Amino acid sequence: MSILTKVLAILTGLEFIFIFYLETLATSSKRTAKVFHMEERELSRDSVSTLFKNQGVYNLLIGMLIFVSLYLKDARLLMLLDVYIIIVAIFGSLTSSKDIILKQGTLAILTLITLYLL
Repeated sequence: MSILTKVLAILTGLEFIFIFYLETLATSSKRTAKVFHMEERELSRDSVSTLFKNQGVYNLLIGMLIFVSLYLKDARLLMLLDVYIIIVAIFGSLTSSKDIILKQGTLAILTLITLYLL
């Protein structure tokens, strides 16, 4: 793996840990409301908060698996994680907000490209 691939993968992992923070630890904050284009009042609802916190744990696991793939120097695992992230970002763009592909998918796309080119 090239240094550029590693840097992009680290940034992708950190992005997913940040999403975990927003969804699980700062669920009803102004920042979370802004990022997800939702009202704080809506994020404070028990049902929404529970769903966000659950989703946040999944995002933390993705971030941690990216770091595991780097530690193990496992390019195939990193590739699979990037493909998964891109598929989820495409799905989110189709079902929720068009900009999810850019917000959630860009770093994974760039990481995947560098895995093949470098």
